[in-house]
Amino acid sequence: MKTIATIFFAAVVLLGCQVKPEPIVFGKDQCYACKMTIMDKRFGAEVVTTKGKVYKFDDVNCMIGFIDSEDVEDRDVAYKLVIDYAQPEKLIGAGEAFYIKSPEVRSPMASQVASFETDESKNEHKKQWNGIYLTWGELTTQFK
Repeated sequence: MKTIATIFFAAVVLLGCQVKPEPIVFGKDQCYACKMTIMDKRFGAEVVTTKGKVYKFDDVNCMIGFIDSEDVEDRDVAYKLVIDYAQPEKLIGAGEAFYIKSPEVRSPMASQVASFETDESKNEHKKQWNGIYLTWGELTTQFK
């Protein structure tokens, strides 16, 4: 009986310590950087540390500012995620996402940037907004 209890306890500890993203709760969660309530389901970002701490943001520039700060070391980051503009609420890898910058993009903190999971969505919105395409590396230099 003691062995079963030990195995159960170990399983609970291991499951409780998983490092994974969590959904943004729109209308409830606050941006870690600017403290505004995250409202627009087409925008948002998230950083998850290797210890499982989750930081949520209302705009990609808030997340980039946080990453550039000394609050967290890059080696301690397990996930950098952004919301796919074309699929509201869906978190995608920031490094793999496609970005469009345009004055037509009305983002919460005026970054004028929208993120996309697919090249097709990016191209469609790029043409519609007459925007410029940015990679993650280019985007991160925009907000330094």
